[in-house]
Amino acid sequence: MTPPPTSKPPAEEKSSSSSSTSPKPTGETSAPDPAAAAKERMARFRALQARAKTSSTQNLKEATRESQRLQADPSQLTALSRKHAIASHKLLKAEIEDSGGDFERKRAWDWTVEESERWDKRVKKKVAHRDDTAFRDYGRESEKAYKRQLRNMGDPDLERYTREKMAAIEKAAAAGTLEIVETEDGEMIAVDKDGTFFSTADSTTFAQHKPDKAAVDRLVENMRKQEEAALKKRRDREAKNGDDGDVTYINEKNKQFNQKLGRFYNKYTAEIRESFERGTMI
Repeated sequence: MTPPPTSKPPAEEKSSSSSSTSPKPTGETSAPDPAAAAKERMARFRALQARAKTSSTQNLKEATRESQRLQADPSQLTALSRKHAIASHKLLKAEIEDSGGDFERKRAWDWTVEESERWDKRVKKKVAHRDDTAFRDYGRESEKAYKRQLRNMGDPDLERYTREKMAAIEKAAAAGTLEIVETEDGEMIAVDKDGTFFSTADSTTFAQHKPDKAAVDRLVENMRKQEEAALKKRRDREAKNGDDGDVTYINEKNKQFNQKLGRFYNKYTAEIRESFERGTMI
């Protein structure tokens, strides 16, 4: 009796089938996930949106601050600062005096002697200038105008002065009227031989000076501004007093008298005045 054929165990059959059907590795990477890429792009977009919103808000704040700064009147800010300083000064003075201290002595602790003297000189000059604004005489007015013009001249051109001075010295030395002598200390001294180089009370060399074009233009501009200011004052005075016509008075009292006469008699004397103007009554 022959034995029945033997069969493989189920585990061996499964392993053999799996080994026969498993795919071989190809070495290729898997494709990126579309959902993750879209999520990353959305995150970058959100970050750009937040940055743009922050920049817009900051620009709006800066524009608002600049607009408020331009709308603020500098004169009002200066006046407020001055009022605040005056109020603080008065409050500090009252507190020190209430405590029995010397306000001026305590305030002087914060200043040096030179600063205190300069400040006293400045205050004295300011008070004198304030008291000197009223009209005294034409001589005083001319002096004030002269000092004002000197202040508006600006700083002197020392470089141009030195250059012209050296050119004049070299010219006089070449002509033989000036001798350059060196002292023992190494200092150079110009010796005038015939007394024609240095100016005296009888010298007229100042009339030979020729200003440059910038100085002439500055003088013309200054004269133009003075003329415009005088014309403006005259127009304002005429508009205030109603002096549009001819001047028929010699002072303010005579002007008022003529105005009173005109209110009553102008309607009767209009024809006579017109005839005088035409010359038909002569």
